[in-house]
Amino acid sequence: MFPICQTTAHGVPTALATALLLMLACPLPTGAQEIVTLPSAGEDAIEQDMLEKEIAEQDVAEQESVFKSDARALSIAFRHAAREATPAVVTVYSYGQNSQTSTAQEETPGEAPNDPTGDETFGPQPPSQTDDEGYPLTGLGSGVLVNLLPTGDAEDAEDADSSPEKTYWVMTNNHVITNAKRVVVQLPDESELVAESVYGDPASDIAVLRLLSERDLATATLGDSDPIEIGDWVLAIGSPFKLEATVCAGIISAKHRSIGKIRRGRLFQTDAAINPGNSGGPLVDLDGKVVAISTAIATRNGGYQGIGFAIPINQAHWIARELAQYQQVRRAAMGVRLAELNPKLADKLDLPTYLGVLVHQVITDSAADAAGLQSRDVIMEFAGQRVRRMSALQQAVEQQPIGSTQDIKIWRAGKELTKRIVLAPLEDPTAVDTGEDTEE
Repeated sequence: MFPICQTTAHGVPTALATALLLMLACPLPTGAQEIVTLPSAGEDAIEQDMLEKEIAEQDVAEQESVFKSDARALSIAFRHAAREATPAVVTVYSYGQNSQTSTAQEETPGEAPNDPTGDETFGPQPPSQTDDEGYPLTGLGSGVLVNLLPTGDAEDAEDADSSPEKTYWVMTNNHVITNAKRVVVQLPDESELVAESVYGDPASDIAVLRLLSERDLATATLGDSDPIEIGDWVLAIGSPFKLEATVCAGIISAKHRSIGKIRRGRLFQTDAAINPGNSGGPLVDLDGKVVAISTAIATRNGGYQGIGFAIPINQAHWIARELAQYQQVRRAAMGVRLAELNPKLADKLDLPTYLGVLVHQVITDSAADAAGLQSRDVIMEFAGQRVRRMSALQQAVEQQPIGSTQDIKIWRAGKELTKRIVLAPLEDPTAVDTGEDTEE
């Protein structure tokens, strides 16, 4: 039985009221105490902003890390390409171009010697004239050592039995050595070799120099220029202003370019720095393989302005081999005048754009005439190769053996026809045995 307790004035039992007052007056044990403070709306926003800022900073840091990693990878690729290609790059000095033999006594006292680069302050100084003939230095360019002929071909066979020296070939530009009385090649270690033979092709601006050396020389690895695309990285290596083994990076800016001084073939355009002295030097890919030969720049001040041109290596290599083996370039021809089937002309003739290459005129009694080609035919394929541009067709034709018979697919009056053509020499497109053509 519970005792009877008195109540307060409000009707609460006195004992119970006393217990409640004691509980309120004495704090709860620490383990049982729980105080929750609800954040205000302003504090929530600040905390959210701080979290978002922290995440953004982490994203930026990660992006910077990725960018730096990519940049380092590209730098390593440049380094590798330069290391692979540079040992085969040489400097080419030409003496006596379009000049008579001179002597040191004929120079005006105090007059600076002839300097083809226009600046005597840069790079190692070559002799201003040859020691024996007295020819003045008139040309400076670059070149690259390459393997052109199998052992025993052409002039290699003549030297194999008579000399322990090995034959090497340098590929360069024709305009670097044109009419030179003497050509000297400076190797990467600054030793020099005199070119034994010099052969050039003005139509393509490719030339080759034949060297003899008792010691082994590094040769470049040739790449494939056909898969090269706009935007691909390349390095230009050469001796601008006599600064040998200079490496400059850039990209392929355009393809199928043409310039006045190169009548046959199309060029790469690049923004890799090409300056006086770079002519004939290699343009290499990120594997260090040669994909083109530097040849010219577009400029208004005589120096680099972001536009350079280079000869694709597939084209240059074929020409160099012809020069090394036959001392001339043997080009085949059909005997036609062509036109690019661009949108304007295609619309005028009611033909699909770039269906092929339009035959504008057939030379009488030429190989094309004998094969039955006609004006307004559209050449779609040659020797199994699809062609849409004149440059591609020209290159495909000229590199075939003279006198060989090739299939040629044409479009005529809405039908596809196949002809067989016997190729003639470029110098005389009518100098070919005629034969019967076939249609399919």
